[in-house]
Amino acid sequence: MMTPIQTRLRVHLQPNAALRNPWVLGWIGLVALVLGVNLVMVYLAFATNPGLVNADYYERGRNYERTVLTRQARDPGWLIRADIPASLQVGQTASIRVFFVDRAGQPVDPEAVTFHAYRPSDAARDFSLTMNREGRGRYGVETAFPLIGVWDTLIVARLGADEFSISERLRVGAP
Repeated sequence: MMTPIQTRLRVHLQPNAALRNPWVLGWIGLVALVLGVNLVMVYLAFATNPGLVNADYYERGRNYERTVLTRQARDPGWLIRADIPASLQVGQTASIRVFFVDRAGQPVDPEAVTFHAYRPSDAARDFSLTMNREGRGRYGVETAFPLIGVWDTLIVARLGADEFSISERLRVGAP
């Protein structure tokens, strides 16, 4: 017959005694679960990445400060106002207009005006349209958004080598 001290020593000297404890098994299971979820998240991040909106992002970033300083020096002081309907619906045509005025409030005409629509979650759905001159300082385009959700828009006016823009985030709803 074994004494109580010998029994305790025998239990503690068994190599797999800790792996039979439910608390130890629970902690090992929790750590394994967290690692498994993290691996799934890393896989999904790589598998569903929509990519970059601009292919030349590096060059654009390098020239950003120089471009900003140059634009500030040559800024004509235009006021640009976009007229975009508040309730846009997928597949339905909407009129988007933009107005350009100088510091004195007189309409001005840039050489070219382009409407860009970027889908933050899917770069393959991005599109650009040339805006038509409707009157002095007023340009418009008719467009329909192909998907519901969030869209980032950018209206760019070109005057010589300079570009002036206005951006806005839109929500397109279901019909």
